[in-house]
Amino acid sequence: MRKEITECDDDRSLIWEEVSTEHIVQDEWIDIRRSAYRFPDGSVFEPYYSYSRKNYVVIVASDEEGRYICVRQFRQGIREVTTEFPAGGIEQADGKNEEETEQTLEAAKRELREETGYVSDVWRFLLKVPSNATIADNYAYIFEAKNCRKAAGQDLDDTEFLHVKTLSETELTDLIRSGGFQQSMHIMSWLLSKNFGNTDL
Repeated sequence: MRKEITECDDDRSLIWEEVSTEHIVQDEWIDIRRSAYRFPDGSVFEPYYSYSRKNYVVIVASDEEGRYICVRQFRQGIREVTTEFPAGGIEQADGKNEEETEQTLEAAKRELREETGYVSDVWRFLLKVPSNATIADNYAYIFEAKNCRKAAGQDLDDTEFLHVKTLSETELTDLIRSGGFQQSMHIMSWLLSKNFGNTDL
């Protein structure tokens, strides 16, 4: 029978040791791995699947009237058109140094401008959080942008097809409660923006 690990044990007794790794798919978009791990009790488990993707930003953006700036786009995972906040990958950041804060802010400004045509002078960094700590090693950087104003049209990537939609706080709340705002990280981002965050940038 496996020895029970108690709260007083050192956290090092919980760490899995990577025994071997095979890269099943590895390209500019994703690195999907099949690994074998040695558990703290010495047993080996395989296969364990995990992946790497780019770090990304999520922007809780609102305009000068306090309406939230959202985008509508098709998400192939659930085969539905969803409503969510502007978001996108970070092009020049590795998630491993303090200098990335400025780079992530620039990425957030770029994504907001490209996806919606809006810009803002009032930014707040809310949180860096693992995207999916169980099987992925990338991070989401959550920002809030207020008093956004329309400055240009959209400048979308070749794979992006989306519409901009603005919602009042009541409309957004009702959409979340009804299950119509379907990105869990984006729901968390909205809740963070309502409750805490660091200083304006």
